[in-house]
Amino acid sequence: MQTEVLRVLRTEARSWWRHRELRRTGDHDEARQLERKTILRDIGYLRAALNNPNAYVSFGGGGTILHLGLTTVSLYAPVERFPLASLAVRLGTPLIDCHPVRDISALANLPKVTMDGQIDPEPWTSSSRISLLIYIGAVERLGARIVNDPRAGRAT
Repeated sequence: MQTEVLRVLRTEARSWWRHRELRRTGDHDEARQLERKTILRDIGYLRAALNNPNAYVSFGGGGTILHLGLTTVSLYAPVERFPLASLAVRLGTPLIDCHPVRDISALANLPKVTMDGQIDPEPWTSSSRISLLIYIGAVERLGARIVNDPRAGRAT
């Protein structure tokens, strides 16, 4: 799996327009250096996604977001066209598909997922912090689909 992850990240880094342009103009060393930085950054994002029990990927009408705590990585595209998020999901990070949710206002007003483990007591407001497991239950009740469900016995 490590080889496949590196292959995907390397391919993605080489496809960036800036890196292609550097190669076209003959500046191969700078292109390789930028690609290495990009790959190392993305590996850091993947490690954060795998090591944080509250990290998750969400996607809906606004694109795909990899939630890592204080950092989010997003792309206005489906998860299939966002290699970093796609890799995170393939490696086991939960995916919340918000496309089926009809009540967008209720979704936007849900409490936020805590990334530092501190959970606010009930009653919750939109500015409260809750665990990923509680959040997944709430979005599921609104109609969202869950992939890699971390709740016991529900992995899909």
